[in-house]
Amino acid sequence: MIHIAGTRSEEIRQRIAEDIVSGRLRPGQRLEELQLADQFNVSRTPVRDALRELSGTGLVEIRPNRGTWVAEIDSDQLEELFEAFAEIEALCARLCAVRLTVIERRRLELLHEESEAYVTAGDHEGYARLNEQIHNSIYQGSRNHALYEIVRGLRHRTAPFRVPQFYITNDRMKNSYAEHGALLAAILQEDAQAAYAAMYSHIANSSVNVIGFLRESLHK
Repeated sequence: MIHIAGTRSEEIRQRIAEDIVSGRLRPGQRLEELQLADQFNVSRTPVRDALRELSGTGLVEIRPNRGTWVAEIDSDQLEELFEAFAEIEALCARLCAVRLTVIERRRLELLHEESEAYVTAGDHEGYARLNEQIHNSIYQGSRNHALYEIVRGLRHRTAPFRVPQFYITNDRMKNSYAEHGALLAAILQEDAQAAYAAMYSHIANSSVNVIGFLRESLHK
């Protein structure tokens, strides 16, 4: 039985997403609810919830009265999605640079310092957790609820394609840490334009890494 802090459907969603992105589940393959329920030792309800969530990311296609299927991943559309994601994240960083309180700036600085230990240890999953906290702090620091909802939605849609154990190398993690350093420096200096540029570059670099991995896996 799966035991997690959140919902069972969340872990099932993540596991299925990993299988799709890694190529273990191929486009056009049917996903049987009963078979997945047996695999994860759960009822069909959390499986159904997980598949519904995945349909919102474009990884699966739910066909009324016909079942659920692994969708074709269009790398060009994914590139457009990441382009929009980079613009919105960069806007959050620009606003964050001039709206964070002194205490919030220090908390962000401490998160960045803490993430260094994961880089040194080569702990991709630990770094990914801190990365989420850093980015979320910047979203909240924008002090714009409408923008926060948009960026969280985009982050949710891109999440299955940012599974750390598949495409993050030690070099990419080190580069990401350095990019966070440049971003943090701009925010601490209250340089809105530099924060925008640093965040846009950070997301662009990440997206190149992700899309390159996906194009490779799709042609295996």
